[in-house]
Amino acid sequence: MNIRTDIKSMTLTELKKELEQAGEKSFRAAQLYDWMHCKLAAGYDEMTNLPLSLRSKLKENYPYTSLLPIEVQESRLDGTKKFLFGLADGNVVESVWMKYKHGNSVCISSQVGCKMGCRFCASTLDGWERNLLPSEMLDQIYTISRLTGERVSNVVVMGTGEPMDNYDNLLTFIRILTEEHGLHISQRNITVSTCGIVPKMKELAEEKLQITLALSLHATTDEKRRKLMPIANTWHLDELMEACAYYFEKTGRRITFEYSLVGGMNDTLEDAAQLSALAGRLNAHVNLIPVNPIKERDYRQSGQSEILAFKNKLEKNKINVTIRREMGRDIDGACGQLRRRHIYEEKSW
Repeated sequence: MNIRTDIKSMTLTELKKELEQAGEKSFRAAQLYDWMHCKLAAGYDEMTNLPLSLRSKLKENYPYTSLLPIEVQESRLDGTKKFLFGLADGNVVESVWMKYKHGNSVCISSQVGCKMGCRFCASTLDGWERNLLPSEMLDQIYTISRLTGERVSNVVVMGTGEPMDNYDNLLTFIRILTEEHGLHISQRNITVSTCGIVPKMKELAEEKLQITLALSLHATTDEKRRKLMPIANTWHLDELMEACAYYFEKTGRRITFEYSLVGGMNDTLEDAAQLSALAGRLNAHVNLIPVNPIKERDYRQSGQSEILAFKNKLEKNKINVTIRREMGRDIDGACGQLRRRHIYEEKSW
């Protein structure tokens, strides 16, 4: 799809200008925007207060992004739902819906595949295809809202892909998602994860958004991090910490360190002490993630005793720490697993 004609990726200001140039009255833009981003219409035919002539013009000139649910897995343990969505070009992406006491959270993908190559992640195994458009990121949330009949209050951009590698589309996505004439989700309820693209982290800081930035850290030394994450060959820990400090200085928003515990790799008490030192300098929150084993890699999840000992060490060092609740463990839980299974099932036909 051509981004210039992707009407669902346009801000309200851009939409008004587009329709005016097409000879339509400006108030039609507000109606159309409301249908797309508030009423969450699946297509132009639902927009009953738009004239038939306008709907025909829109259909002819502006392809409408509406994701196709291909598969939905529901956990019998906690009700978590994992969605596989089909895109217009035949690609597929994953999203996850999680129900918490504080509200419903959706984790979305930002790219088709991923080029970052993190060793413990299924998303990167088949490489990168393309960036997602803002509309394709938004419609993961919109379609899940329609299918579940429930409002989404928290959004995490932590699915397949590296959001900072799709930076411009990410910013447009955030602006539309938080805009008062759409879903108007608070910026403070949005978390964006990055494996550590330092220049983009600093660029994002300049936007002075109130979102939470989560750094996929996963190791406390450059040597260990390089074994887990190829990005560590480009930007070292001291550069990452400087970018985190810059983000906090510009936004006042505390950084979260995402730390996947890999058995025998990064889960020792020495690792915990080093992580305490890094987090303490920035007053960062640490989110411990028991790694989801994938069959293509030989990494194993840390044992429960190691996880608790690691957490206790951080707490003794006065670090704010949580262990991510394992959601949907009985379904294709690791990011990228459902998409990868679907791809290989299609190839086997």
